[in-house]
Amino acid sequence: MQRTMAEQMAALFKAPPASDDLATFRPGPGFARLPIRFDIDKLRQALDQVLAIANYDGEGLYAIPLTRKPGEESSTTGQHNLSGRYWIRPDASYREFAREGPVEEHRFTEFVPDYDGTYLRHVYDELSRHVRIGRMRLLKKPPFGANSFHRDPEARLHIPIHTNPGAVMVINHHCTHMPADGSVYFTDTRAYHTAVNGGEHDRVHVVAALAEA
Repeated sequence: MQRTMAEQMAALFKAPPASDDLATFRPGPGFARLPIRFDIDKLRQALDQVLAIANYDGEGLYAIPLTRKPGEESSTTGQHNLSGRYWIRPDASYREFAREGPVEEHRFTEFVPDYDGTYLRHVYDELSRHVRIGRMRLLKKPPFGANSFHRDPEARLHIPIHTNPGAVMVINHHCTHMPADGSVYFTDTRAYHTAVNGGEHDRVHVVAALAEA
């Protein structure tokens, strides 16, 4: 027998939703925690060292490039080096549109020399032993900020340095938090995704594009 709306509402209100485990990682479609870990204290120290040299750049992207094409004097040459090709469905038509120019991830093979003395160089070298890294950046998401809901040409690795329980990432229909404990997370950003910082403090991640193509 079909339930009335009142009966259905009573069932929905019967048990309040759980919220105690929101600050944990929940693997799912598009997300995986990899079997590698870095020292979170050294990551935070390295971030401070980089910020003593460079500022977040990119007209609201809040990005600091850690890799570049060999021979480039500036790691931010070309705005698309900070953002790059992505696809978005921007309106009620649900039609997909490409934005910005493509980026040749496989050409970003040089770690920016200014940061060679930091722990981030070790992170880059260690990751490169296992996968082919393209653009590797420090990305900051300020409080109450969000990205567009879009898809990229490549998947990415995330290493949270600073975060809070309100900082979550959504890939298609799966949403999770990624704690800053030195873990490395695979995110399949070839699917539609967004990042949201609903907390009161900055979210800062190392984000490395996978140049497998």
